[in-house]
Amino acid sequence: MNPTPNFGEATLIWWPEYGMGHHPAAPMNYDGSYWSEYRERDASAMGAQLTAARVDLVRRHWAGEVVDVGIGGGRFVEEVEGQGFDVNPEAIAWLKAGDRYRNPYHGVDAVTCWDSLEHIVDPAALVASARHWVFVSMPIYANAQDCLQSRHYKPSEHLWYWEHDGLIRWFQRLGFECREHNTMESILGRDGIHSYAFRRTA
Repeated sequence: MNPTPNFGEATLIWWPEYGMGHHPAAPMNYDGSYWSEYRERDASAMGAQLTAARVDLVRRHWAGEVVDVGIGGGRFVEEVEGQGFDVNPEAIAWLKAGDRYRNPYHGVDAVTCWDSLEHIVDPAALVASARHWVFVSMPIYANAQDCLQSRHYKPSEHLWYWEHDGLIRWFQRLGFECREHNTMESILGRDGIHSYAFRRTA
């Protein structure tokens, strides 16, 4: 199976044998108030805790430069002293103003995807661009029914959905092994969110 199949149906497609699903709705528009909303979230106490947990996860495994894909309000990029990539015009302008804009699809050592991998039309292409590490946080589901009943089921915003084992196997097919899995973001209050560190092995 192609790691990111798309059959074109306008409803949730779930492959129980692979522990993953896909909704082929057109991706949402990330213009408008998206940037200002996430700047506020990043400035909150929860934003500080989440950023600290994410920086700690990365630095337990990788001391080099990272490119954050889908930067939210930019706090992680600032605190990890990294670079970023986004589709929101204001986020792009902010990154470029600080000389922090980097297109990861041209090849990078490490990529972080905090609540973003599931939004990307072709996530396998992004993962393929990482030479060493991919760090991820996202909602994880028990099965298709759990997904459909979850508050994280958001067609057009979330295009891809994974079970825990399904995500690990998906990364394995792309040449990565899971070196850490934790639920720190759920512990901090983000229900159903899991975090991972994947290292390239092939």
